[in-house]
Amino acid sequence: MFSIAQAETRSALDARKQTGRRVDASLVIGIVVAVGALVAGIASTGAGILYFLQPTAAAIVFGGTLGILMVTTPMQNIRNSAKRVVSLFSAEVVEPERLMEDVVQAARIARKDGMAGLQRFAERIDNAFLREALLLSLDVRNRIDLQTAIENELKLRERQGESDAKTLEVAGGFAPTVGILGTVVGLIEVLRHFTDFTAVGGGIGMAFVSTIYGLGLANLVLLPLAHRIRATVADTFERQELILEGVLCVADGLHPSMIRVKLAAFLREPSESVGERGLATKTVAAHGQ
Repeated sequence: MFSIAQAETRSALDARKQTGRRVDASLVIGIVVAVGALVAGIASTGAGILYFLQPTAAAIVFGGTLGILMVTTPMQNIRNSAKRVVSLFSAEVVEPERLMEDVVQAARIARKDGMAGLQRFAERIDNAFLREALLLSLDVRNRIDLQTAIENELKLRERQGESDAKTLEVAGGFAPTVGILGTVVGLIEVLRHFTDFTAVGGGIGMAFVSTIYGLGLANLVLLPLAHRIRATVADTFERQELILEGVLCVADGLHPSMIRVKLAAFLREPSESVGERGLATKTVAAHGQ
């Protein structure tokens, strides 16, 4: 049977379960703005949009970039990067303040109900990393081993994110060069049919559109997505560092008020009430009361 302290957490846990993943509005808006600016720029030239739809140029640039990517990067890494890109469009809603409150509540339950109560509470937490870290703290009683295990997990996830971003960055580095190759192919076609004005026009169109495809693919798609992956990984890493510090504090048996003070440092804009209450209880918590 749950204790009073555990019963008090039910409403907070249920409220947190209402949050999950949502469409990343900033990413979608950014894509719309970039594509809209490009289309508006093309329209302002007076040339029809169909003039820039060149199948030959698209085959050279997109096919060539994909082929180079398959040569430079293992297929599993390419699939991982594709999955990472898809996940960018549905951002996970994780509020650091909620994580801090969960850790503080876990500390309260651990002090009142012991390991059994902490285990029951941890199993109901939605955040997978916090849940796994708290459950791991119940099995690994040595603080150094616990810290090492969690830090290794953090480093692994950070390396995976960097690998996914690097895959797109490599493709973005080659795309403009492949576009230039398409330009050269188009110019060769122009020289082969120099007296045929129809063929000359088509060759010139394909040549310069290839350059646009290469530059656009690199600077409007691949490189921005690589930077977005790194930004997302960095943001996630900050939250996971908060979890690491919090779980170690729970394992050390620190007073919940002291834990709140320590974790408030991880918040970019800690609320005034949290800061005031944390500082007010710092001395009491330091004496283990």
